[in-house]
This record gives sequence, structure tokens and C-alpha cells, in this order.
Amino acid sequence: MLQELPFPIRVECPPGLCVCNREQLLEVAGADARVLMLTREQEKKLLERIERIDSYEQLQHVSKLMYDQLGITLRIIPSIRGVRTVRGLTIQLAEQPGLCRKTREKVPAAIRRCLDQQPHIVYAILDAHDLLGQG
Repeated sequence: MLQELPFPIRVECPPGLCVCNREQLLEVAGADARVLMLTREQEKKLLERIERIDSYEQLQHVSKLMYDQLGITLRIIPSIRGVRTVRGLTIQLAEQPGLCRKTREKVPAAIRRCLDQQPHIVYAILDAHDLLGQG
């Protein structure tokens, strides 16, 4: 039996296109279904917000909001081989039931676009991981 949620939820993707396990999440009573609050309209707003980020602190704030409000964990990890461009960063959302495959692709792409426009954020990420030796 599908649980009733007190908020509007994301419309399901066509069968076979997504592996988000949305139905399985809805079948478990008491499961953390906050990620389903990320409707397509809300996703567009999130992507716009990500692309407007202009500091490392704002990136951390948006990441914290994503976790607090939706339960989505964002990871940005520099390559051990060095980072010459934004492509040297691994940007991913943690796997979780209910998180659409498209969202898992769109959010990292938006972060990459932001970092391309704001290279000082990349340096702050590297510094936070002590790759510039200033930590």
C-alpha cells in the first residue's frame, strides 16, 4: 500500500527510463520520502540557484539545504591525480531511493557550469581538501 504524503511529490518517470525506485520508497511506511518533494519545477529552481552560486560558502550552504530539506547528499571530491580543470573534480549525488536519474545528472552538470564561471570556488574546494597545502 502506498503511503500518503503531506506534500506534492514528483511525477513518476515513464517505465524503464528511470531507476529511482520511487514506488518502493512509497511502499515503505515511515520511509524518508523528502526527496520526492523535488518536483520538476522545484528541480528547475534548484538548478538556477546552483548556477548563481558565487562563493564556496554558498556552495556549502546549498549542499546543506539539499541535505536538510531533501535528504540529498552532494559529494565533490578532487582527483588524486590532480585537478587541472573542473573535470578533475568528481561531483555526484549519493544513491538513494526516489532520486531521479535525470536529477543525478542535472545537479552535477549545473555545479560544473557554476565552477567553470567561478574558478575561485574550485580553488576553495581544493584548499578544503588540503590539496594546495594551505590547510
